[in-house]
Amino acid sequence: MSILTPRSPRAAGLVVAVLLGLAPAQPAMAQAAPSYDTLLERLDQLPGTRVGAALAEAADARAEQARALPNPALSYTTENAWGTGSYGGMGRADTVLTLSQPLEVWGQRAARVRAARAEAQAANLRGTLSRSDVASQLATFYAQAEGALRRYTLAEEALALTRDDATAVDAMVRQGREPQLRAVQARSEVANATAALEEAQAFRDAALARLAGAALLDAPVQSISSSLLDRAPPLPSGGREAALGVRIAEAEADAAGRLVEVERKRALPDLSVTAAQTRFREDREQAYTLGVSLSIPLFDRNRGGIRAASAEQRAAEARLDQQRRDSDAERLSAVAGLKAAGSRTRAADDSVVAAEEAYRLARIGFDAGRISQLELRSTRSALIAARGTAVDARVSRVAAEIDLARLEGRAPFVEVR
Repeated sequence: MSILTPRSPRAAGLVVAVLLGLAPAQPAMAQAAPSYDTLLERLDQLPGTRVGAALAEAADARAEQARALPNPALSYTTENAWGTGSYGGMGRADTVLTLSQPLEVWGQRAARVRAARAEAQAANLRGTLSRSDVASQLATFYAQAEGALRRYTLAEEALALTRDDATAVDAMVRQGREPQLRAVQARSEVANATAALEEAQAFRDAALARLAGAALLDAPVQSISSSLLDRAPPLPSGGREAALGVRIAEAEADAAGRLVEVERKRALPDLSVTAAQTRFREDREQAYTLGVSLSIPLFDRNRGGIRAASAEQRAAEARLDQQRRDSDAERLSAVAGLKAAGSRTRAADDSVVAAEEAYRLARIGFDAGRISQLELRSTRSALIAARGTAVDARVSRVAAEIDLARLEGRAPFVEVR
């Protein structure tokens, strides 16, 4: 018989708390991945998009800073002090207060502002490209995860069909209608289907983990709430607007040309205006001085800077020319690939329907003894391959849409506005 003391409840609570603290932490509950459209709404929160937006903001800030006028300089000097004789100490010292203001009268400020604005324009376009790349990566991971889920489901169905066929073969072997070799072959097929299912599960888990990491999901993902593979891509835009890569190259070439102008302006003389006030302590009088200073570009004419900027401009123009040629070819290839992927998807769906009907008839014939086990296995393999091809065709269609979206600088499956 146990005797409860006043401290027993408190001690028991302490023991429970310690045990709970020592217990392993429960894993986060798995969830279904949000739809692709929902993930696109979070695009601005993803690191890649934030990087592009931050760099564009920095370029805009530099463009704003380029408008600032040069700061004036204020100097204070003391003359005729701490000398010898009557000039000892500060008794006869004269003080001079000078204010100097640099002037940008040769167009240096305007050239600097134009160059900064051109660089900001290029940075903003690169930010748009970064956003499109992040959306493309998100669509890729989403399609890969959904494809892995479908392949895992197909592997489960293939294993179930293989087991059913193996059971039917075992029954015929026991009845003496098939040799023992067929039963051994059927068990081997079941083992291979089981291994294929385990491999599909590994690919599924990896693809879902990549999707959760790319979308910054807090909990693991085990399913897809909305299909992207079954979603038809928008029709290619027939507009003649330049591809985003071409627009970026054009902006970079324009910025390089503006920098050449900046380097040329740096070779011009620097002009400054000064105003000074002098106080004569001995006479207790004061006087003012106005002056203009002009640098002489005798030794440094910034020839190296001009040549370097000109070379960079030629390189930017060459990149622009190459980008234009590449973009035209890539767009034709992407549009053709998207059309071909759509055709393959429709053909794969028709093949699945035909393969399912063929397997159904083969199974009926096998059960009736009119079809051999080899023919049944052939039709089953054709059905499994057709279903896998249908998934691959849909993944390829998504990849073709992603390639076209990158060229157009938009998110995949989102029409250009």
